Amino acid sequence: MFTKRARLLWLLLILSELVLVSLSFEVAYLVRAATPEMAIFFLPPGLFIGLWVAGGFLWASTGLVLGVYSAPEVSVPLGVIGRALKQTFWFTVFIVLLIYFFKLGEISRLFLGLFIVLNFVVQASYRLLARRMRRYLQTGFTGHGYYLIVGTGPKAVEVAQSIERSIQRNSGHGIGPKQDQGDRIVGFVREPGAPDPDPGQLLGSYPLYELDQVPRMLEEHIVDEVLFAVSKANLESMEELFLTCEEQGVRTRVLVDFFPHFRSEITLDRLDHLPLLTFSTTPENEYLLFLKRAIDIALSSLLLVLGLPFLLAIALIVRLSSPGPVVYRQLRCGLNGRRFWLYKFRSMYENAEQDRQMLDHLNEMDGPVFKISGDPRATRVGRFLRSTSLDELPQLVNILQGDMSFVGPRPPLPEEVARYEKWQRRRLRMKPGLTCLWILEGRNELSFARWMKLDMEYIDHWSLALDFKIMLRTIPRVLTGRGAS
Repeated sequence: MFTKRARLLWLLLILSELVLVSLSFEVAYLVRAATPEMAIFFLPPGLFIGLWVAGGFLWASTGLVLGVYSAPEVSVPLGVIGRALKQTFWFTVFIVLLIYFFKLGEISRLFLGLFIVLNFVVQASYRLLARRMRRYLQTGFTGHGYYLIVGTGPKAVEVAQSIERSIQRNSGHGIGPKQDQGDRIVGFVREPGAPDPDPGQLLGSYPLYELDQVPRMLEEHIVDEVLFAVSKANLESMEELFLTCEEQGVRTRVLVDFFPHFRSEITLDRLDHLPLLTFSTTPENEYLLFLKRAIDIALSSLLLVLGLPFLLAIALIVRLSSPGPVVYRQLRCGLNGRRFWLYKFRSMYENAEQDRQMLDHLNEMDGPVFKISGDPRATRVGRFLRSTSLDELPQLVNILQGDMSFVGPRPPLPEEVARYEKWQRRRLRMKPGLTCLWILEGRNELSFARWMKLDMEYIDHWSLALDFKIMLRTIPRVLTGRGAS
């Protein structure tokens, strides 16, 4: 399915689930309020609305983080129920934490339990009907399309196969030119110099038109979109066909396959009236990146407020244990090479950086990185802070300021970046973080090359769900001190 249409379906499915969350909340409240055996239950209007809004937000957020909406066509019953159960578990955890942190003790446990159980049953039932509902949403809200494909080469066949797979998923019926509902392919247009297609292949099962037949066909048949899957040379010779489509208001799409070895995601944007193709090998979903930033702000703010007494206690211990500043700052490279000051609780004696060159022979890392597991410059308190990663806590301020995220490649020193190979610089295209995939294998236990490859793997497969998994798996690593320097 085309990306924009998939996003609209994605949004519609989330909105429909939010309606179900609201209904479950209201029904649970009415049932609890009407239970005669229990004490009278009543929520003030402000608390009722706040909890209702929070419930919808948390349900949608957990679904996004777990990737539930990325493949709503999943139709295996056990898989559907399993995903709903997993989302319900984390939804419950966050609801309970919300009530605990905001001290909402007057909320009935029976009401909360009814809400969670009822919401799970309703959502799971709804998703079991997702195949039929997905088809209804597509035909009722996003519409369906009749596509004419210009081209008869391998790429044109690949485009047709993608459309047919979409037809098969959304209709549940057979595929082919006789499909009467939903998306369908109305035919192919032979590009100049192309041979006749094999009758036994996919192209042979659809009508084949010549270029000069297209204008009349657009007048006599229903054609919503014309898809160009031709070579660059032939594309340049089809300007007249483009103008014909434009004149008749027919939407056209062009398969951008001019650089076949590129792995970049390609998007179209505009600078005023100027159309621009955008090539990127880093995450470009602005909605999910915005949500990632929102989570960073909310979580770092919460941890700073709740952990302030603890942070002050560490600061006092550092100050009394050895002379020097409490917080050590170091210049690092952030997103796209932006430089910022990274904050840590000081774990070494004052002016320790001046003795760095004397210890180069003890470096345990290859490449441009310098690491010593038992650094002799560390103070006694500093060694404990490092082993428990407590020295990293001031970086919550870096996260709040926007220089870092909770999950992302670690911010390197400028002198390390200067020694990077070209392919390694791509790790700078993602905002740096407190933790990433490499911490799960041990910080100092990895070679520099392996470290870089894990960062690239994170960038290539980034999702909110991956961030969530990394954060959860980081907690036991930090508590046990595994891989800490």
